[in-house]
Amino acid sequence: MKNLYLRFLSLANAIDGSATQLSNVDETAKQLLHVIALHHAQGKALTVTDAMAMASIASPATIHRKLDDLRESGLIAQTFEGKNRRTKYLVPTKVADKYFANLSKVMEQAAVSA
Repeated sequence: MKNLYLRFLSLANAIDGSATQLSNVDETAKQLLHVIALHHAQGKALTVTDAMAMASIASPATIHRKLDDLRESGLIAQTFEGKNRRTKYLVPTKVADKYFANLSKVMEQAAVSA
């Protein structure tokens, strides 16, 4: 099992290096992207306020900068629901969906080659 995971990490790092959208984001921003995508997939879109409160990832100021990095890289978007224009929800974009699809392919490749 250890070799399978290490093979996956190796292939995933190759994807990260070749994706121009990910060249502007660091590991903290990627971790934040993963959390945003998980919440979105569960139908519970994360708000900016919720993200800023994630002390386990980083300080609020750092999270704010990482959200900017992700948005500028085209990996997330901020949306509103209904007429409430004060609450911003964080959602992955098509670029992020493509990134996660590529990670899925890499996971399958790692499993097949193990």
